Amino acid sequence: MTSERSSSSFPAQAGPSGPGGPATPYRMTVTTALPHTDALALADQCLAAWLKQEWREEPPPHEPGAGAPRTERLRLGERVLLDRDGGPLDGPPPGGRYDRRRIGTPAPHGTDRLTLTVATGPTGPTWLRLEATTHPTGSGVRTPGRVPVPEVVRSLLPLLDATDGPAAVPAAPRVLTAAGVDRLVDELCDPDRRMPTVVASVPAGLGTDRWLADVVGPLCDQLPGLAGLYVLDADARTRFNVAFEFHAVYGGAVRTYLPEVDPASRRDGRRHPVLARNRIEEAPRRAAALLAREPRRLAAERPLPPVLAGVPPLRVPRPAPAAEAAPVAPAHGREEHGRVTHPARHEVRRERHHERPKPAAPPGAAGARAAGPGQGRVSVGRLCAAAPGGAGTLTGPTTPVRRPGRRHAGPPGGRGGVPLTFTELMARLGEFPLLTFTGDQKAALALDELRCAGGGWARLTWDGLTALQEYAEAAVRGQAGGDFKQWCERTPAGCHRFPPRKAVRGESRTVHSHAKWKRERMLPVPECVDASRRAFMGAHLRIGGGRTAPRLHYLDDCSGSGRIYVGYIGLHLTNTRTN
Repeated sequence: MTSERSSSSFPAQAGPSGPGGPATPYRMTVTTALPHTDALALADQCLAAWLKQEWREEPPPHEPGAGAPRTERLRLGERVLLDRDGGPLDGPPPGGRYDRRRIGTPAPHGTDRLTLTVATGPTGPTWLRLEATTHPTGSGVRTPGRVPVPEVVRSLLPLLDATDGPAAVPAAPRVLTAAGVDRLVDELCDPDRRMPTVVASVPAGLGTDRWLADVVGPLCDQLPGLAGLYVLDADARTRFNVAFEFHAVYGGAVRTYLPEVDPASRRDGRRHPVLARNRIEEAPRRAAALLAREPRRLAAERPLPPVLAGVPPLRVPRPAPAAEAAPVAPAHGREEHGRVTHPARHEVRRERHHERPKPAAPPGAAGARAAGPGQGRVSVGRLCAAAPGGAGTLTGPTTPVRRPGRRHAGPPGGRGGVPLTFTELMARLGEFPLLTFTGDQKAALALDELRCAGGGWARLTWDGLTALQEYAEAAVRGQAGGDFKQWCERTPAGCHRFPPRKAVRGESRTVHSHAKWKRERMLPVPECVDASRRAFMGAHLRIGGGRTAPRLHYLDDCSGSGRIYVGYIGLHLTNTRTN
């Protein structure tokens, strides 16, 4: 029997993920013998129970459409969105189908997103994939190193009797006796196994149940849905190590068996890392993170099986064009365009109840509020709204909606053209349906008094707002392909181009660490975005050249409320280069 010291061990570092970078997502891919309809019903049941436990609205029953895929977006509460779609799989062979659920929920300074897909081919088992991700709303936001295992996974796995090829995928480690060793050996050697399998041994002289409860259970807490989990009792350990001479595990150690084990190869034994007992007991939480790293990596890098690869991209319903949007009733309510669910109607009534009086209009806004036929309305004050296409409502002062970004006929600076002053620009912000200005207009209006750059600053600001609007339209449908900086670098054909060098993702580390400068950039947002009604807006657009030229600061919340919040337009805020 080989010594474990000759086997590979886990490295000292748990990986580069951590605060300041994106959280490592959670991805689970399993199969079940249940029919597609039964597996989907169990998944919906677990999702509804989880939403209810989190004090959120339970979604109404899904009514699948016949034939072509049907997509719907429901708002279940403030910043809680549910997208549901389903239909035939793309590509041959015909006869496959899928159903998908995507839930976005608020997180500190960001949005948590959970996507669950059930897919079945014309033959074979039912596949289920679940992905959980975190999307920060700005740069420099501290996020957890890893997205934790969603609670819905722990409740769903036992109901599905989930499997990975020949191996069961449990929600918690299970004790294996000598009678089950042969089956475990077959599972480890089976070429159809895609997930790693974690096998724990029990130290001599300690009870199996106690070791499982005190050590192995907490150690494997981050592994449900990512690996097979076993604990060998004393007799099973002896029999297993005889069969797996070059891959033995004992003495309270835990070993991760990667796919494609060759039990007859001493060299292959070095490929399957061992976590020794002393490292587990010295730092249990660190040991749990080390143990979860390899299963997470494999889950992220593993290619999708053909059935799941045939699931088409999620296409969220497009926002209704301005000419088709339903008008807002002046005082007693509003007509909703499209299907409105019961939870959404509840949100509408609640937000109307708390609607605040309208503030005074900015200079020059009176003419901008003369809406033409068929024009809808959009808020330019404080709001809490679902993404366009959802069943939300907007609150606050309103101005008419008109599609921006094209140089309409008319004299320069006139109505329909590009504004040459910030007074006109601020009055026409309602032409950007997915942008909301939350700041103080005085800083922007004061730029007209400088007259340093003629109408150049106003024109460039308008260009930036136009590009932000077009980016937001794509982002709420999941089609932006990255953040606004990346959008500017690869602007799609037919869209308004904004110079990439003028789109800045975030502020410097110096600004982040300087309390006063950071406080200047904590700008107003609706309560549905942050409970404090303030958020750090490090992302900004450079308006004009020079170190102290004006800036436009914004918060991209397209993955949450489906909007971009512009918190400041004015002269450069304080930093090391300003006076």
